[in-house]
Amino acid sequence: MTEWVEIYTDGACKGNPGVGGWGALLRQGAHRKELFGGEAQTTNNRMELLAVIRALEALKRSVKIRLHTDSKYVQQGISTWIHDWKRRGWKTASKQPVKNEDLWRELDRLAAMHEIEWLWVKGHSGHEGNETADRLANRGVEMVLEGKR
Repeated sequence: MTEWVEIYTDGACKGNPGVGGWGALLRQGAHRKELFGGEAQTTNNRMELLAVIRALEALKRSVKIRLHTDSKYVQQGISTWIHDWKRRGWKTASKQPVKNEDLWRELDRLAAMHEIEWLWVKGHSGHEGNETADRLANRGVEMVLEGKR
């Protein structure tokens, strides 16, 4: 049986827009990988999406994934809303352009390579994987603020 890859992602932003960071924890069996990064001028939603994108980019082959996010924007967007956006030519129900379309398109492309179970977890509630992803996202913010990006 194929072992699942567990992925925990989070985004952070100091100001919205403002300095942002993203973090991801990938685990499979005894293997563990931590990723983080940031941007000087961004939004929280972009960082949430980028955390998932960077985590999926880190995978070397197609796998089964349980992806945990505390962002309903990401979880509902990829599970539900994206189908209507694509059908409407990347427009919302009110015929407005989908925000962060560039990242949604990239996430859609990467997600198609894997079998993913999209799980929402309550943020800042002591969930170990989510707390680690949150710490990593804040490291991304610190990295930008320290000028190391």
